Parts: sequence; structure tokens; C-alpha cells
Amino acid sequence: MKIQHIEFKKKRELGDILSDTFAFLRIQFKPFFTTFFKIVGPYLAVFLISYGFYFSSFSSLLDFNANANFNSNPLNAFSSINFILAVIALLFSGIATYVLSQATTLYYIQSYAENNGVINETEIRKNVYKNFWSFIGLGILVILSVGIALIFCCIPGIFLYVPLSLSFAIMVYSKRSATDSFGYSFDLVKEHWWMTFATIFVVGLIVTFASYAFSIPAVIYQYFKLGIFSGEMDAENMDVNFVDPIYIVLNLISTLAQFLFNIISLVAIAFIYFNLNEIKNNEGTMERIQKLGGDLDS
Repeated sequence: MKIQHIEFKKKRELGDILSDTFAFLRIQFKPFFTTFFKIVGPYLAVFLISYGFYFSSFSSLLDFNANANFNSNPLNAFSSINFILAVIALLFSGIATYVLSQATTLYYIQSYAENNGVINETEIRKNVYKNFWSFIGLGILVILSVGIALIFCCIPGIFLYVPLSLSFAIMVYSKRSATDSFGYSFDLVKEHWWMTFATIFVVGLIVTFASYAFSIPAVIYQYFKLGIFSGEMDAENMDVNFVDPIYIVLNLISTLAQFLFNIISLVAIAFIYFNLNEIKNNEGTMERIQKLGGDLDS
């Protein structure tokens, strides 16, 4: 049975972008996630372990019992150090995991698009590690720009976020530097801001609701532990036990699900880029014409 090939370099409407995003992930599910976990998996494991350690360390700093005496606890300072180390490990592993996830997804699509559906895992891995710091640098530019805009007013922040969310795809697919990608994103989205915003917004809603579905078990379990459903909650002795292994596992599952669902947004961003690039430059059309001419000459 011939595997369906999805052409990235063509014009699409909003509905086409959504349907092709899920179609691509469905068709490429096994090869994509095999490549993804080979590259990102070790860092993702460190992130989840750090997240679990963060929960455990955080619990030692919380005590809702009015009779507790923190000054008499000789391990209090040690617990604080553990918490700080957990936060540092969580921060760095989280940044590394997200950057590698974004780079792996975008370079996987690049390999797929340029090789007619044939994936070169070695090339993907090489590009991901080679351009790691470029992703970090561009990420800092984007976060500072959007963050400062949001501080002054929400609307400018949203206005900047739409084009800048495409800057990573521009850096990968047009092979520009981080600063050039930052600037070119505004030119690419110009006159198509509302369509781009609508697509990102709809995809964001889908990803958000799907991600929240995986956080429900942890919330329900916590409510049962607190006795809210049974009506036996004691407001004067309410110890939230964050070190509960079941609660930690449920939160880790929720975090992992949210992280993986974010891949949907990354794939959609790639489709948005190729759509806008085709509208502006007709790159895919020119490639198909050249290929057709080459086939006729041969």
C-alpha cells in the first residue's frame, strides 16, 4: 500500500491547514515519533524527573499545620537547597527540551518536504544540534519583544506574537539567521495577519482543550484527597500532600501530554509558513514547473 504524501509547498485555506496538520501527524506518526524520541527523549526524561523532584522538594517547604515549628527543623536549610537545585534543573532541562522539540519537529518537516517524504534522521539530528543556540538566541529575541509589548498593552503583544511565532520556521526553511528571520517574519505576515492569527488561535484552542483533558485526573484525585466530594474536608487541618506519588505521577502524565500536544502547534506553524511563502514567492509552484521541465527534457 502506497503511503500518502502531503505536499507542504502549496497554498492552503485555514481548514486545509488544520486537516493537513492532523493528516501529517497521522500518516507520519511512527517515523516522526521514533525520530523525535531518539533526539528529544533523553532530555525529556531529565525534564520529567526534574519536575517530579521539584514537586517532592516543594512539599518539604509547605506545611499548613499551625503547630509546625520550622525553626526547630534542622533539615529546613537542606530542604531549601534541594528546592533551589530542583528549580534550576527544571528550568534548564525544560528550556533544552522545548528547544530540541521545536527544532526536531521543524527539521523533520524540512527533510520530509525536500526529499519527497523520505526522512534522513542523521541530517535531522545534525541540524538540530548545530542550530541549537540559534534557536535559543531567536527565542530570547521573541520573548523579550512580546513580553515588553505585553507589559505596556495586551494588543501590541498579540500583534507581535503572530508574525514572530513564524520566525523559527523562517530560520529553518529559508535558511536565514536569527536576526534576519526576526525581521522577515513581519514582511511574510504583512497583509495576511488576520488569517495567520485565526489559524494560530484555532489551533491553540484545540491544543489547550486537549491538554487540559489530561490534567483532569490529577485535579479529581486531589479533590478526593482533600475530601471535597465526600463533604468531610477539614479546613483547619488541610495538608496538601504534594509528595503523594500518585499525585506526582498524574501531574507528570499531564505535563507530558501538554508537551506532546504542543507538537500540533509546531506542525501547524510549518503549514502556515509554507502557505504564506507560496502566496508571496510561489516557491513550490516554481519548483514543480522546473521539475516538470526537467522530466520533459529527459
